[in-house]
Amino acid sequence: MLLKILLVGIGGFVGAIFRYQISQWIHRFSESDLPVATLFVNGLGSFLLGLVTGLDLSEVWVLLCGTGGLGAFTTFSTFKLEAIQLHFQQKWKTFAVYIITSYGAGIGLAYAGFQIAQWVSSLS
Repeated sequence: MLLKILLVGIGGFVGAIFRYQISQWIHRFSESDLPVATLFVNGLGSFLLGLVTGLDLSEVWVLLCGTGGLGAFTTFSTFKLEAIQLHFQQKWKTFAVYIITSYGAGIGLAYAGFQIAQWVSSLS
C-alpha cells in the first residue's frame, strides 16, 4: 500500500510541476480572454491519459503516470473556476467556446489517445 501511495505522490509531484511550467510558458504568449493554458494542459492530459489507458500498462505505471502524473497535470477545478469567472464577466461567447471546447476536445483527445495506443499495441 505504501508503494502505491508513493507512486501516486511522485507522479503527482512531477505532473503538477509540468502543469505549472507549461501554463507559465503559454501565458507569456497568450493575451486572449480564453484560458488557453488550461485548455491546452487539459487537452494534452486527456490525450496522454487515453494513451496510458489504451496501452494496458501495469498497475505501477498507471498509478505513477495516470493517477499521479496526469491527475496532477490536468486541472478540473481551474477549468471550472475560469468558466465561472468568464460567466461573471459576462463574456458569453468566450464562456461558451471554453466550455464546449474543453469538454469536446477532452473527450475527443482521450478517445484518440486510446485508439492510437490500441493500434500501437496491436502491432506487437
